[in-house]
Amino acid sequence: MSLRVFCCVARHSSFVAAAQELNISPASVSMRIAELEHMFGMTLFHRTTRRVRISDQGNLLYLHAQRVLEDVDDMNNVMSSTKTDLSGPLHVSASPLLARQCVCPLLCMFGIQFPNLDIWVESYSKPFDLIEEGIDIDIRSGRPAEPHLIPHHVLKSDRILCAAPSYLGRRGYPSTVADLVNHDCLFYRERDQPTGIWSLDGPQGVETIKVTAHVGSNESELLRVMALNGYGILLFSEWVVAEAIQKGQLIHLLPAYSQSADVWAVTTTRSANAAKVHRSLEFLIQQLREGPFALKRVKEHRSVN
Repeated sequence: MSLRVFCCVARHSSFVAAAQELNISPASVSMRIAELEHMFGMTLFHRTTRRVRISDQGNLLYLHAQRVLEDVDDMNNVMSSTKTDLSGPLHVSASPLLARQCVCPLLCMFGIQFPNLDIWVESYSKPFDLIEEGIDIDIRSGRPAEPHLIPHHVLKSDRILCAAPSYLGRRGYPSTVADLVNHDCLFYRERDQPTGIWSLDGPQGVETIKVTAHVGSNESELLRVMALNGYGILLFSEWVVAEAIQKGQLIHLLPAYSQSADVWAVTTTRSANAAKVHRSLEFLIQQLREGPFALKRVKEHRSVN
């Protein structure tokens, strides 16, 4: 319990916030932290009247404590997973297109198996706090940078370049990454992507270019429609455009270049030990890899020029 209290204080930088999340008194939180500091013989937090700041030694303990708690939670999950019935609220989030195309129908399938679950799906286009929003599982592109979150790898995926035949017939094919500056690019600002900058992994390593983006949006479906209608070149997650490429509606450009965008499922230490979260997480990962709503990859890598 003391390690869980410690990790909670480290995430919030607050004894009071940790006490509220754990439903214990601030005095109990202080006592637990004091016990750990006495046991290890070091200061884990620097306290002031305004804030609590983790020490260097505390940061080191935090990294190890998370792994210990994950092992304990995994053990609890294994024991709890033998239960056949799941109930209570389950909150899952994803980007709008990912939620609409895959996550929502999959959760409906899961809900049919466990009718006592109250499933709520949130759609977010901007970064948010899982703990503050009460989210149990977040499905996202890109490994999470937040140290207090637990990442679960779903599948390998890349962002790739593509455009409609009508656009390429009008403007021609780019033969190098540098050629993109002479093209109309459709820009989508994802959670981890700076405005107007594309960084692509290729044969010579990473190449970064400032693209010309006269049209852009934070709604992925709108940009997919714009690309299909020939308004520009798109750098997008391959699972979004794989079907259109297979049908010839979009052409995969510069196939030697891509941007890593693996899909991850993210949980918090608070929710990861719940049987319903464990079971739904397993279901979502399995289905996103190989089920009827699985995320597709582009297998064609030869040049189209």
